[in-house]
Amino acid sequence: MTLSSRHARRGSVLVIVIWAVSIGAAIVAGIQISSFRQAMLGSDAIARVQARWAARAGVETMIAIMEYHTDNPDPEDALAMIHDLEDNSYGELETGTYDIRHFFDGRELAGPLDEHSKANINLLSGELMNIRDMTPDVVGAITDWRDSNEDAGMLGAEKSHYQNRGKSYEPRNADFRSFAELELVAGVWPEYTRGEDWNLDGRIDSNEDDGDQTWPDDKSDGILDLGWSGILTALSRSSSRAPSGLPRLNLAIATPEEVIERTGVTAPQASALLAYAKLPNAKLEQLLMVPLSTLSSGGTGSSGSGGAGAAGAARQMNGSNSGSGSGGSTGGSTGRSSGSRSGATGGATQAGPGDLDSAAKGRVLNECTTTEFKRPGPGKINVNTVSGEVLREVFDLNPKLVDSLLSRRDAKPSGLTSLSAVLDIPGFTPQILSPLAKQLDVQSFVFTISSRGRSKTVGGNSEIVVTVDRSTLPAQILMYREP
Repeated sequence: MTLSSRHARRGSVLVIVIWAVSIGAAIVAGIQISSFRQAMLGSDAIARVQARWAARAGVETMIAIMEYHTDNPDPEDALAMIHDLEDNSYGELETGTYDIRHFFDGRELAGPLDEHSKANINLLSGELMNIRDMTPDVVGAITDWRDSNEDAGMLGAEKSHYQNRGKSYEPRNADFRSFAELELVAGVWPEYTRGEDWNLDGRIDSNEDDGDQTWPDDKSDGILDLGWSGILTALSRSSSRAPSGLPRLNLAIATPEEVIERTGVTAPQASALLAYAKLPNAKLEQLLMVPLSTLSSGGTGSSGSGGAGAAGAARQMNGSNSGSGSGGSTGGSTGRSSGSRSGATGGATQAGPGDLDSAAKGRVLNECTTTEFKRPGPGKINVNTVSGEVLREVFDLNPKLVDSLLSRRDAKPSGLTSLSAVLDIPGFTPQILSPLAKQLDVQSFVFTISSRGRSKTVGGNSEIVVTVDRSTLPAQILMYREP
């Protein structure tokens, strides 16, 4: 073999080696890129799992706090649980954090959303017409959706209306079970119900504060327009639990001793309350406007729900005057203490149970009922958490009265512990409060928790939205979703 041939052969081998090295390097690079991508995907998956469990930890924390306060209530502090929920709305774990917030009444607030801060659509009738963008035909359709018959109202819509328009559903003919169900009603548009909160989680998302860049259209002002979802709910529920944690005392079947023990009223007052409770359509809210002595002596106030039967039964059961006692005695219809009542001559003290003072009225309203509790129904509004928007827009309450209520309520660290305390607020009279009392309460049972979890490693995010009813132990989850 010549020298030139030997050099040519070595050159060919060198080329082959270079090609082999190049191909090997390409393969190694490809494997590295693939491995890096797999590692990134794995890291993202781990981050999502960490974020999800962080969000879940927030939900579990809120539920645990609710159950604790259900089992250990403080009747002297109506806001004890609310403050506890707010204080624990943010938490750090080893691998992530959770943050629980909600947007309400134009502000972002810490903690879960109190469903009792809104008006339950299943309890509203004429008040619906006060709501913005609500038209008579929509009100009629909502009414027909809830009622139990198939007769359409003048502007309503029943089964045939939906069938004629090719809908695959028909009116429930019962209460709404969720707020989103409202969008099935004829004439209701999501733009009205959701506003800018398109996923109904009660929190500002990036696409809900960017103007017209992405759906939905919004004002990009840092304020979340909740639409009707900010003032209406279908999730609040009634409960037999009193603020003391005990089942409410049914005056229709209770004994005088039970009434005295639970409310601290005098024996004659207890007898008068029991007699009144046995009358048809007896409502404890009447005590806010009509003194007990008037009810027990046959007076009816403006609603006419008293009656002579109460007078005879009360006199037969107590047969004596009441002292001042723990129930106190008041004059007029304001519920404020003013000493014993006098007769027309101004000298002799009237026989009767004596009127309840404000504190005694509050205990009776909180601890007692006149009806048997069978199953949860639509919940009342908590006067301690209700927004000014609900009071102004749904109930058309004077804005000055609303401001007075909110400022007095917010100035009390323990909140308003009974509806009778509202009468101490300037401007509120028994005549104003009594019609609202059937919609109001001082406690809440259903909360929606919007918990956002975040991983500490890569920054993955996850959100869980859970609606919880704390009136039972263990608490009951009414709704669960991950937007």
